[in-house]
Amino acid sequence: MSPRSTRRGWTPRRRLVLGLRIGVLVLWLGGWELAARTKLIDPFFFGQPSAVWSQIVTWITQGTAQGSLGEQIFVTMEEAVIGFVIGVLAGVVAGIALGRSRLLSDVLAPYIKVMNSIPRIVLGSLFLVAFGLGLTSKVLLVIVLVFFGVFFNAFQGTREVDRNLLANARLLGASRWQVTRQVVLPSAFTWILASLHVSFGFAIIGAIVGEFLGAERGLGMLIKTAQGNFNQSGVLACMVLMAVVALLAEFLITRLERRLLRWRPAQLGDADLAAV
Repeated sequence: MSPRSTRRGWTPRRRLVLGLRIGVLVLWLGGWELAARTKLIDPFFFGQPSAVWSQIVTWITQGTAQGSLGEQIFVTMEEAVIGFVIGVLAGVVAGIALGRSRLLSDVLAPYIKVMNSIPRIVLGSLFLVAFGLGLTSKVLLVIVLVFFGVFFNAFQGTREVDRNLLANARLLGASRWQVTRQVVLPSAFTWILASLHVSFGFAIIGAIVGEFLGAERGLGMLIKTAQGNFNQSGVLACMVLMAVVALLAEFLITRLERRLLRWRPAQLGDADLAAV
């Protein structure tokens, strides 16, 4: 077995980390449940794991006031994914364009800073009034949340490109477009991919906030309904569902990152670091 396959397999350290993670989760949930049952904390205000699980099971088997649970998750994910894709593409294009043009970045920098400083919840209210309770207002809010995170990473990644690579490409007769596509974009790619991990979380937050401000369906509407009924278990159940979705998205983004960055040298493992 090669060292590379050994590092990827279930090494003793990975099994230890997984065991400790499960232990922390069991200890946390068990302590929370015990505190709620013994009245150390008030379940009405802080909920309890068994009630949260019961709420999720009820939604799965009986549905919600707005329809089936799957439909609510689908609506929120549709808003998040559409806004995420558009926001990422816009952020990458704008970041590289401004990173490549100092004049353009100097002209637009104050406007970008002003737009980034506007509270997102205010924009959500504006979008809601202008575009109504449907998909468009939620997608626009998601785009705004995702765009700036990707934009600043793409911009910085473009500015961090090795100047020697740029000079060599120009000496070889590469056009400006060829330099951007074959030198700048690959160099900034790691910066862009790093921003995706945080940006998808922002996409889910944007969809939830938009639904909370005003919607007919979605997880945000479930949270708002549960809050209005003083159903703390319902609010926490929605948080659990959001966490599961976010973890699945993080797993898929990590897999995509590894596939797209196969050309990078393998990172050092613990044994390698210890030997240095």
